[in-house]
Amino acid sequence: MNNYTSAAYTAYPSVDSVIAFKNVGKRYGSLQVLSSLSLQVNRGEVYGFLGRNGAGKSTAIKMMMGITGVSSGSIELFGQPVKNNVVKSRQRIGYVAQEQHFYNWMSPKQLGKFVRGLYPRWNQSRYEQLTDLFELPFKRKIGHFSGGMKAKLALCMAVATSPECLILDEPTAGMDPVARREFLDLVSREARRTDATVFFSTHLIDDIEAIADRIGIIESGKTVYEGGLGALSNHIATYSIDETLFQEGVVPGDFVRHEAWLLQQGSRNGRFYQVFEFAKGAPVSPALDYGWQEDTMTLEDVFVAVVAKAP
Repeated sequence: MNNYTSAAYTAYPSVDSVIAFKNVGKRYGSLQVLSSLSLQVNRGEVYGFLGRNGAGKSTAIKMMMGITGVSSGSIELFGQPVKNNVVKSRQRIGYVAQEQHFYNWMSPKQLGKFVRGLYPRWNQSRYEQLTDLFELPFKRKIGHFSGGMKAKLALCMAVATSPECLILDEPTAGMDPVARREFLDLVSREARRTDATVFFSTHLIDDIEAIADRIGIIESGKTVYEGGLGALSNHIATYSIDETLFQEGVVPGDFVRHEAWLLQQGSRNGRFYQVFEFAKGAPVSPALDYGWQEDTMTLEDVFVAVVAKAP
């Protein structure tokens, strides 16, 4: 991990820690799904948990929720080990799973009556307000709902439990752009309104860029970055040159004194590009050799560069 990442990897969780993974591993037989995964989510923040499909995000969440066990390391929720407090911890958490499983014969009205006895702080009026906001038919059978409608219903239920922590596992997958924006806006508003902690797992970079305070990036079951979006973007830069001018082994400029190393390189749209990571931040207006230029990077470009260089 890089020297500009968060100290949460090695430090003990702070008093404000809501979620803490400490060197967590998960193995299914000979398959190692997670290896030394460490992260910390603090009270009141929106934390984006980023990783491409298959990186281990859903496995990490299932262990956090007590659905599956930890092979090594430990997980704490609200300062207590998960394995000792599964039921009590889950009563303080609103959870939206990657796939929604409801009783299709129920309506949202019936579902609310069914689950509210399980949560001491269930807010029925808030539940009805949210289903109305999302234009979910309160008396229609859930079996007739689309995937996006079911995800919205799951969020309504999660928020109605008045959670201290909201855990979202790829909640916008399959939603159209309008539904995604409505969903994200509600998550952001609820987080600010209630000062709840939000743990948002996704591979959709735009979702995180819109609402996250901090992010953690996981690749091949390991944490490869944890910290602010700005800190990550400020340490990575890309440069390009016309393919006809590129010479093998030549870099854009004298980056040795900037403590830089090459993450990626390749060709696109007739230009050869190189992506560098800088230990102390990318230089502003660097002196580049003839033909080279600095290109604008999106958060998605940065994310791809980080996971591509992960061991």
